[in-house]
Amino acid sequence: MKSAAAPSLNAVPDQKRRAFWLRHLHQWHWISSGICLVAMLAFAVTGLTLNHAAQIEARPQVIQRKAQLPQALLASLLAQAEKAEAADKQPLPPALRDWLGAALEVSVGEQAAEWSPDEVYLALPRPGGDAWLRVALPQGQVEYEKTDRGWISYFNDLHKGRNTGAAWSWFIDIFAVACLVFCVTGLFLLQMHAGKRPATWPLVALGLVAPLLLALLFIH
Repeated sequence: MKSAAAPSLNAVPDQKRRAFWLRHLHQWHWISSGICLVAMLAFAVTGLTLNHAAQIEARPQVIQRKAQLPQALLASLLAQAEKAEAADKQPLPPALRDWLGAALEVSVGEQAAEWSPDEVYLALPRPGGDAWLRVALPQGQVEYEKTDRGWISYFNDLHKGRNTGAAWSWFIDIFAVACLVFCVTGLFLLQMHAGKRPATWPLVALGLVAPLLLALLFIH
């Protein structure tokens, strides 16, 4: 009787350990899935649109605006341009930024512009399009052009992190960590349930072998 009872007593710690890990793995798995869900759906959809970018026709809309700097503002700008070296980079002065917002409805922050004796040039890249601003010197003629390639291009650029700024870059990093937690906890859950599901590891192997073979055979 003692020898028959021994295995059941030894199995109790194993069952508790398994229950402990199952509870925590399920908890981290559903938390990470909740964090990842919406963003993962968005990244999956934009993965399709990026993969078929050549088949999706884009119709860019170009907006052009021109204006003339006031004499007082032009004088201060010329003085600053004379001090700047060729292709020197520094932000536009606050007075010029305020004037651009009022005259051209263009919002310019602390982006660095290229300064030279002939012009001040500011590139304004953005998701889903591009823009630039140029002040011709010494005449003071201001040119602004913005290209909008549409919503699909906008979300594609969010997928790639193109011209999205530091906040979106941090979001992608946090989202990537949450995806890693989701996948790793899912892998451990697969391992713990694999004994009752014979197809588990063949399916995992298929997920590894299929892209590997495609990369080796069809990507050059």
